Amino acid sequence: QVQVVESGGGLVQAGGSLRLSCAASGSIGRIDMMAWYRQAPGKQREYVAVISSDGSTNYADSVKGRFTISRDNGKNTVYLQMNSLKPEDTGVYYCRTEIATGRLSAAMNYWGKGTLVTVSS
Repeated sequence: QVQVVESGGGLVQAGGSLRLSCAASGSIGRIDMMAWYRQAPGKQREYVAVISSDGSTNYADSVKGRFTISRDNGKNTVYLQMNSLKPEDTGVYYCRTEIATGRLSAAMNYWGKGTLVTVSS
């Protein structure tokens, strides 16, 4: 069984910074892609950033230059460093990971339950 848990959310003023963490635990043989999504109140969930197993990254245009995604493979953890935060960054941030329980197994998607980020103006 696999668990994915986000942490690090909170209330911050516009222009401030937060660092989110997402840790995977359980029967993990291999972690492929790790990504962050967010959902603002009344809106659909949207993609924020992704990091692949080889460390390559990609960002949504709305966060480029402000957010940085990274991962610690030894800790099965992905991070999202968020700088120059804006009120429109407010929302619940979710982690999605592709995890295989065995080294040669097919990977499956696992989502965390989210962590709330509130940016005040």
